[in-house]
Amino acid sequence: MSTGRLYGVGLGPGDPELLTVKAARLIGAADVVAFHAARHGRSVARGIAAPYLREGQIEELLVYPVTTETTDHPGGYQGAIDEFYEAAAARLAAHLEAGRDVVVLAEGDPFFYGSYMHMHKRLAHRFPTEVVPGVTSVSGSAAAVGRPLVERDEVLTVLPGTLPAEELAEWLSTTDSAAVMKLGRTFPQVCEAFDRAGVLDRALYVERATTEGQRTLPLADVDPSSVPYFSLALLPSPLTGELPVEEHAAHEDATAGEVVVVGLGPGARHWTTPEAADALAGADVLIGYGPYLDRVAVNPRQERYPSDNRVEAERAAHALELARSGRRVAVVSSGDPGVFAMAAAVLEVAGRPEFADVPVRIVPGLTAAQAVASKAGAPLGHDFCVMSLSDVLKPWDVVVDRLRHAAAADLVIALYNPRSKHRPHQLGEAQQVLLENRSADTVVVVGRDVGGPEEQLTVTTLGELDPATIDMRCLLIIGSSQTRVGPSGQVWTSRTYPG
Repeated sequence: MSTGRLYGVGLGPGDPELLTVKAARLIGAADVVAFHAARHGRSVARGIAAPYLREGQIEELLVYPVTTETTDHPGGYQGAIDEFYEAAAARLAAHLEAGRDVVVLAEGDPFFYGSYMHMHKRLAHRFPTEVVPGVTSVSGSAAAVGRPLVERDEVLTVLPGTLPAEELAEWLSTTDSAAVMKLGRTFPQVCEAFDRAGVLDRALYVERATTEGQRTLPLADVDPSSVPYFSLALLPSPLTGELPVEEHAAHEDATAGEVVVVGLGPGARHWTTPEAADALAGADVLIGYGPYLDRVAVNPRQERYPSDNRVEAERAAHALELARSGRRVAVVSSGDPGVFAMAAAVLEVAGRPEFADVPVRIVPGLTAAQAVASKAGAPLGHDFCVMSLSDVLKPWDVVVDRLRHAAAADLVIALYNPRSKHRPHQLGEAQQVLLENRSADTVVVVGRDVGGPEEQLTVTTLGELDPATIDMRCLLIIGSSQTRVGPSGQVWTSRTYPG
């Protein structure tokens, strides 16, 4: 028969909801659940784990022979405790040898001043063992008082309150932050140590952290007769521990604003970079063309200002005005914001004297040409250019002249904004201009809504391209003389150009 498995499971500082998912699962699945208690038999650990226990489990109550009492054991206190641990380990070993899995409950973390470690030392070399960490009382207490423990390069020291006051004081005077455990009867000497170290004025007291009986107050104000074992003294980070709440709020309000122009990528959420997602999450205000803004999940903390697609300058000015007042503003673009999108518009308006002190940052995104090319194969494998067929911001004769020169240079051409309702004839004219210098057999890739729910990819030729099938959701890649369609249907442009 195979042996059972031993689990040391951390329960966290007291709140049953602070157990990890794994801890809860193992407790519910175990054949045997073991827990320690003082001679009164009430187990704090079992009380925390109670919501996760099930009917029919074997419970092993491990009662300490002594805690603070005296003992007539010939080995004294340590002898009595060692004998207890040996006997407890033997009881658990009998279950493990019979093939039963055993969970030993531990308040906080099993390896952080916990009783489980004494079972671990006696059993882990004999049976398969796993330790499941838990939230420590130190972490729970810091959360309870809302004060960071350490910041930047600070040092946190964890000390037992059972040390002599002189030694405690020496540690406290040389560390940035500290947690002193095991209070109860040791409390007077702990207070003395904080006073000797000159840090009593910023020390805090936490009792039964995260439970209904939680109590927090300045260490100097605590009545020593009221201190239970499940309490600790905290020396928070000096960088933040003494700031009043009002100063925190004032500091946060003084945060400088900025404008971040963010590229979402062409459509699919997994094409939005982590940097872009982080910039969106950190913003107070989101501004953008309505359909692009709709791609960003709504967060009630953030203000949103959707607008029409033809008001780039007004949108940029609005973003900069908000940033000048201290807001963190994300201007949302589809694809890459620097490719026919909002980055240039924002930087142009930011050049005005009134916005000279407003920082502007650009976060790149995957642009549509790259997305369509990746779906088709590698049509941008050699020299290429990127053009917009829109004549809203430049004359149509300039567009035609550039097309003619790009075709004559035998460049692969990625065409953005190919055909709209307001200019349905221009793509047909562009096709005829390209045919002046390109063969009708030139490979053309049409990507529609790439990355979106209606994604469609078509490979055709310049001669067979039907402009009537194209709209503003399409991007076209016009191949060069070296663009080919492989046997598998993938499109690629050779990196080697003929001599």
